[in-house]
Amino acid sequence: MTALAATDALFFDRADAALDRAGAERHLSQALAHSDDGELFLEYRESEQVSLDDGRIRAAGFDTTLGFGLRAVAGEATGYAHAGEISEPALARAAASVAAVAAGHSGVAAEPPRATNARLYTDANPLADAGFAARTALLSEIDSFARGRDSRVVQVMASLGGEFQAVQILRADGARMADLRPLVRLNVSVVVDKDGRRETGSYGTGGRGGYGALMAPATWRAAVEEALRQALVNLESVPAPAGEMEVVLGPGWPGILLHEAIGHGLEGDFNRKKTSAFAGLMGQRIAAPGVTVVDDGTIPDRRGSLTIDDEGTPSSRTVLIEDGVLVGYMQDRLNARLMGVRPTGNGRRQSHAHAPMPRMTNTVMLGGAHAPEEMIRSVKRGLYAVNFGGGQVDITSGKFVFSASEAYLIEDGKVGAPVKGATLIGNGPDALTKVTMVGNDMALDPGIGTCGKNGQGVPVGVGQPTLKLAGLTVGGTAA
Repeated sequence: MTALAATDALFFDRADAALDRAGAERHLSQALAHSDDGELFLEYRESEQVSLDDGRIRAAGFDTTLGFGLRAVAGEATGYAHAGEISEPALARAAASVAAVAAGHSGVAAEPPRATNARLYTDANPLADAGFAARTALLSEIDSFARGRDSRVVQVMASLGGEFQAVQILRADGARMADLRPLVRLNVSVVVDKDGRRETGSYGTGGRGGYGALMAPATWRAAVEEALRQALVNLESVPAPAGEMEVVLGPGWPGILLHEAIGHGLEGDFNRKKTSAFAGLMGQRIAAPGVTVVDDGTIPDRRGSLTIDDEGTPSSRTVLIEDGVLVGYMQDRLNARLMGVRPTGNGRRQSHAHAPMPRMTNTVMLGGAHAPEEMIRSVKRGLYAVNFGGGQVDITSGKFVFSASEAYLIEDGKVGAPVKGATLIGNGPDALTKVTMVGNDMALDPGIGTCGKNGQGVPVGVGQPTLKLAGLTVGGTAA
């Protein structure tokens, strides 16, 4: 069954459906009669979460949502209405509300999206896999396995989450697009104790697929082993030094710094409004030679991938920075139209209750020519940051602060003691120019990213090779 047929069955063809397709198209056409753009976004979502803490299931939840969002765009103005039901009365009220934004406006309908991508992930609903009892049993097995690995383990926290989202997008010109989106995630945290000192290690993995891969022993045991390894490393850590020094960033998840400090500044809305640190710099060098960054929503099965975005545009591989030169922005339909460029498939929304805006998918720095060992050997004294925790960034200035959850001293070209309390402080545009070596080991994150913007959260991916940067400011706790 095609995605369109499957979503028709959910939204229009059920015996209890309160809206038929002809009625939806009629109200949509009336609402957007004088608009430049807009769409009716229909959504069905099932989601579940189960978590274990200290040997017991602490929380379990299941939720189902159904609703629509109706948008009319006139110039820069947007009218948006949504409802937690799909019915003709609710849509009629929404259509009357959003049509007001285009009153007196002689809109010219924007070109519809192109044909969709090939399927990038399975259509199957992961919540139908195995059964809920099997998932709770797995969490208990994770707890037992972790405690059996090391006598210093005093607490284990684990969670499994999954969702299935079905969307259909209708336009006034009659175009219709649909997508079926699975998403799963496993998280494991381990607390260890040695002589009264307690430290934590965490690991997560997931993607657009079913629970089967996560429930395979090789997968969840590897997650436990990695969480335990990090906890034991932190148990031996010493206070981090502070000051300006060379920094080597590990591959994969440390790309979250790239996502936050640089990626948001390359989204179309911030650049159209000239509130980004990168505004007006198209075609100029903004990074060191060798730095190439892409946003790629077409990688199969990845957490940030989308067959179509939430406006119906196929996701794409958008080159943002090429060999250090700014060559592109991530665009939704509204900002692309106002900037005179094509949308890139980056129009995303958290749910039917939210209007779309430009968002990242999988944001990746491509690999270079240097071996990671070569980078370490080249550092006299510095920091090797392997994993990151939280961080903050100011989009306008590009200033960022990120905490390293796993980091080591580098002394005389060798990795030394693990350190605790290290933070990286700087600004994105400046940091890009300080890249002196790009590794040949590009890796994607394990599938755990969620990006926040304007109160909306969406799943994303990041990736990068090992990077060496000169002269970053490191905040530390050493006396």
